[in-house]
Amino acid sequence: MTKRLILVVLLLIVIFGGIFGWKYYSGMKMATMMSQPPPPAVIASAEVKAESWQPYLHAVGSVTATQGVFVTTEVAGQVHEIVATSGQKVKAGDVLLRLDDSVDKADLDGLVAQRTLAKLQFERARKLLKDKSVSRSDYDASRANLDSAEAAVAAKRALISKKTIHAPFSGQLGIADINLGQYLSPGDAIVPLQSLDPVYVDYNLPERYLPQVHVGQSVIIDVQAWPGRHFEGRISAINPGVDTGTRTLRLRATLDNPERLLRPGMFAEVSTVLPLRDNILTLPRTAVTYNPYGELVFVIQKTDKGMTVLNRPVKTGEVREGRVEIIEGLKAGDLVVSAGHNKLRNGQPVTIDNSVQLDGKADGG
Repeated sequence: MTKRLILVVLLLIVIFGGIFGWKYYSGMKMATMMSQPPPPAVIASAEVKAESWQPYLHAVGSVTATQGVFVTTEVAGQVHEIVATSGQKVKAGDVLLRLDDSVDKADLDGLVAQRTLAKLQFERARKLLKDKSVSRSDYDASRANLDSAEAAVAAKRALISKKTIHAPFSGQLGIADINLGQYLSPGDAIVPLQSLDPVYVDYNLPERYLPQVHVGQSVIIDVQAWPGRHFEGRISAINPGVDTGTRTLRLRATLDNPERLLRPGMFAEVSTVLPLRDNILTLPRTAVTYNPYGELVFVIQKTDKGMTVLNRPVKTGEVREGRVEIIEGLKAGDLVVSAGHNKLRNGQPVTIDNSVQLDGKADGG
């Protein structure tokens, strides 16, 4: 019995001794590892570059026809002939449709006959006046009758001419919603007509940009109907006043449109071209850390112990195509951390690894 108890005690001593020995060995190994300095952080770097940027003032606007109306009729009448068709391109003066003028032409024949009679009476009165066979008042009355007859003929001819509807300017017709035999009243819309070459683009800019815009300045237009295609024009007019409700300035650009790709009413993205800016310091957007206290970058410095990083505040400007303008805090040629800066601290050693190319358009915030 005593031997068994001794064996059990020895066995327990061996087991617990092994456990405590392993724990002690692991603790010593962990302490040794913790006492060693951490390995340098692996980061990607980017150099501050000096570039030339073409600045723009961005706005949205609408395409407008240089001339656009609904063709109407000045006189009443029944549609007798439709000459032009919907969507047709017409020139100024082309006949679009004719109203029935048969009754008016018959009336014109009667008025011409009355004018002929009045003219004969006037000529007779003029001859008799020389012989003093008629009074001056009779002569004046015959003269007035002739003038009245001529005016009536001219008025009827003008009425007949108005029953032939002409295009007031060159352009493209829209969809006509009329039919033969339809009765039109004065002012009834017949068909839309738009002049499509050139076209206008009207847009607004905040009033603070007034010193930067002028007539003749270049603009670039983008529309959703033609993605990737840019249309160029120039500012042709600027409103002299500022809208008191929105405090914006209205501008109008004129664009050539020979292919008639731009149509009135289109939504347009307008970029007003400003003078070229040189020596703009830029960085990838991923290199800048944004926080409530401002913008920061980690500058890479070379020391005797290797490369370390230093947190530095900067002032940023415009962002374009994944790169951000640096206004203050850096100079051309400075090397900064572009990726891997989430756990960095001042003075921390780093190792540069630019083998993985990051997307420059990623958000660095």
